[in-house]
Amino acid sequence: MSYPEIRPRRLRRTAAMRRLVSETRVDPAELVVPMFVKEGLTEPRAVASLPGVLQHSRDSLRKAAVEAVQAGVGGIMLFGVPATRDETGSGGIDPDGILNVAIRDVIAEVGDSTVVMSDLCLDEFTSHGHCGVLTPDGDVDNDATLAAYARMAVAQADAGVHVVGPSGMMDGQVGVVRRALDAAGHQDVSVLAYAVKYASAFFGPFRDAVESALDGDRRTYQQDPANLRESLREVELDVAEGADMVMVKPALPYLDVVTAVRAAVDVPVAAYQVSGEYAMVEAAAANGWIDRERVILETLTSIRRAGAQIILTYWGVEAAQLLRQRY
Repeated sequence: MSYPEIRPRRLRRTAAMRRLVSETRVDPAELVVPMFVKEGLTEPRAVASLPGVLQHSRDSLRKAAVEAVQAGVGGIMLFGVPATRDETGSGGIDPDGILNVAIRDVIAEVGDSTVVMSDLCLDEFTSHGHCGVLTPDGDVDNDATLAAYARMAVAQADAGVHVVGPSGMMDGQVGVVRRALDAAGHQDVSVLAYAVKYASAFFGPFRDAVESALDGDRRTYQQDPANLRESLREVELDVAEGADMVMVKPALPYLDVVTAVRAAVDVPVAAYQVSGEYAMVEAAAANGWIDRERVILETLTSIRRAGAQIILTYWGVEAAQLLRQRY
């Protein structure tokens, strides 16, 4: 059979028909909202390169967490911005450091009504901006960093977090974190492994949000954007070490990687729609070049279609509201 007997357009005629036959849907419960909390703030502060994203005070973070729960998002990922930093990132381990305090605040506010996650990395807390402890020569010391991650994981779990997200791309980080959590009695705390994290140019606005002190790059530990097989090896190692979930970061430039990871593992796969992806859309929309809301939903749908079950996105709350209107 051929035209005119076969007319695929019959299934596109109305919005109701298109909804009925849609192959991919994004649900608000699959969205995780990254949130930043800055030590010492009394009012939230805008991040210039991320329009609409804030560095929160402790009070505004609690309110934002409630808003996210009310919107129906699946989770919140917390990042801390300390007032002071040192060579070893000790503020990330300190029970009274801003990230651990923020975890306690959010858990006290929303409890188990959403999944509270925390970034497990030293980069926001080090004076040099790298994700680990440095050797005298200035290289990142993988094994010394693992010891710090273990302590950081326990501190976050003690604060009540549901999921820790080791993101520093140190070899063996998932296994070390899992063993540390179990030894401290936190067997129920999950590990979201940043299994695939590329040395990407799309991270720039995020570094503004956390006021990164980085001078140089992270190419010796984050992955080469040209490599796919290496990513699958990283994922395999993290799952073997005990990862409950794995993540690909960034998302849109690496949809092929998301699809390959989804095919390779049987744990949930997440993708992080990073700051540069967000900022480009916001900039184009501000200039009137694109339909902002349609592009937001189109990008999220493409990530979901590629195979990500969980999407970290700065549009999480707004997207959840748009999705409820759409469906």
